Amino acid sequence: MLANFKIGTLAAALGIAVLAGGALLLVRAVPEEKFVEYRMDEPQDAPIAIAAGIDGSIWFTIDHANAIGRLRNGRIERLPTSSRNIEPLGLAVAADGSAWYTDLAARAIARISSVGEIARFVLDTPITRLGRLVIAPDGAAWLADPTGYGLTKLKDGVFTRYQIESARGGPYGVAVTADGDIWATLQNGNQLLHLAVDGTSRTFDLPRGGAVPTDVAVGSDGSVWFLQFRANRIGRFKDGQFSDVEAGPENAGLSGIAVAPNEDVWFGMMRRASLGRLRNGHLEIFALPRDNARPFSIAVDRDGNVWYADISGFVGMLPARHAVAR
Repeated sequence: MLANFKIGTLAAALGIAVLAGGALLLVRAVPEEKFVEYRMDEPQDAPIAIAAGIDGSIWFTIDHANAIGRLRNGRIERLPTSSRNIEPLGLAVAADGSAWYTDLAARAIARISSVGEIARFVLDTPITRLGRLVIAPDGAAWLADPTGYGLTKLKDGVFTRYQIESARGGPYGVAVTADGDIWATLQNGNQLLHLAVDGTSRTFDLPRGGAVPTDVAVGSDGSVWFLQFRANRIGRFKDGQFSDVEAGPENAGLSGIAVAPNEDVWFGMMRRASLGRLRNGHLEIFALPRDNARPFSIAVDRDGNVWYADISGFVGMLPARHAVAR
């Protein structure tokens, strides 16, 4: 969404409803004391993207900061980046524990090792706008590249661009399957894009006009889950069929989506200062401890803990024992 909104106004996000045609199922809010939150040391720090490493580390980008954040053993660390982050939407953690992130100021994709060493790979465009980023099973970094009007792969230091066949484009979210297929959202095109390992691609028009798809995630059963910003809905695409769920009568400002190991779908609700969970067509709201909370990105770690980057200056977590409870 940062392609359309400044960081200071990120509170305008996305939305959700019940699988096509069902009645809306809003359940009770979960008590706030179940959350664990970590306040940023610097009052101006705004966590943007968040990702969980297999070693238990939680990485997050910080807007307008000369650092990348990492949470280990209950403590926040700031790893210097030597340049200021601007709208750092893309972030993913590789199998070796390094983190990859989008670096707009340097017009680059950057890799930071577990000990803080940074390598930058500069794009060949003079002006760069980048969306989300993901790491494929083969170690390649894939990013949504609105400037290049497509998807870009970075592997072994080499960029490969895949142009979008859609006449409208506007990639923002990107996700990868266990087999290495890529799924992306095309905001302007109101479409999903599927890019197979063999390089063939196909677009799918969303059934709701002007929905503006943003973040996307893939479940282990092959379901493609995505947020619909203007439609205030969470969409699902599986076996060639679309369905969706509504977030409520008012725009919830949905942003960030992740699928948990048990297939629960989690997302941020910026205008409700809450997290949402979608399970078997039921939507449950988990109110965050602060009314001004703005959860912009979501990640679920290997243990099922649900993490969120809150642009109001916090990184938070809903422990798995509460996240899986009915």
